[in-house]
Amino acid sequence: MGCMICPGPEQILGWAPPGEITLQDENTLLNVQKYLNNASENLPHNIEYSVAVAVDEPKEKVNLQVALPHDYPQVPPHLFARSNALDRQQQLQLNKDLTSFIASLEPGELCICTAMQWLGDNSARYLQNSKSHCESAPKERVLKTVFNCMWIYSHHIYRQELRKKIFDCANKLNLTGFCLTGKPGIICVEGVKESCEEFWHVIRYPNWKHISCKHVENRETDGNGDNLRLFQTFEDLQFQAHGDYGLRNDYHMDLGQFLDFLKAHQSEHVFQILFGIEGKCSDN
Repeated sequence: MGCMICPGPEQILGWAPPGEITLQDENTLLNVQKYLNNASENLPHNIEYSVAVAVDEPKEKVNLQVALPHDYPQVPPHLFARSNALDRQQQLQLNKDLTSFIASLEPGELCICTAMQWLGDNSARYLQNSKSHCESAPKERVLKTVFNCMWIYSHHIYRQELRKKIFDCANKLNLTGFCLTGKPGIICVEGVKESCEEFWHVIRYPNWKHISCKHVENRETDGNGDNLRLFQTFEDLQFQAHGDYGLRNDYHMDLGQFLDFLKAHQSEHVFQILFGIEGKCSDN
């Protein structure tokens, strides 16, 4: 189990005023306590929660999302800061700087409270830059947008709750593409660069082990990039499977049908990137 369960709850979660901590799963700490008391042999899920960090000037709150690996604090936590007052570029920069700060700490150090303190002390300049940028940017200035198409490979995608998380996140971030259920599982998302990166962060953490971003294509555009989209919606993609539908591990998708689909969307070249082999269409 490592060291995740060694500290007390206040050390695991970090300190915050009452009502400022929100557990993703309210049963998390109960399951950890059962494991500690030998009442359960099942390894508890990673602890995931969020902390609202107050910023004095301007008066805003930054939400710190925390996912603790089983070996925390020997293994650093996954942290992601959000605020509705930040534009995407400022939020991206804030998280880069937060990651660099955490990496500078001593290995094995309990760092959630430290991260909260850093956000409280440093978020103001990102918030102020975001607001001043919106107010002072010349109206006639045309900003370049980086439009991404991100191709993600997973050993398999079956669980309904995982698929729901994928679709909810894609819709929230205005991403198009598809999720291919089965073994292997493939996800394609296309949209502005920051939205694709946020999608990748959300679905990857905390404990999806067999997943990788195989390929990213990007292009600059003067608009919102809608003219670059290969897909009109975020599709639920399913093909005829090989094997028994009742046995999850035998649910292999038809790669020939998938290659036909890629060809229809001008993406045939991605097949070899995803699978390491040249594809043959299903009618060959």
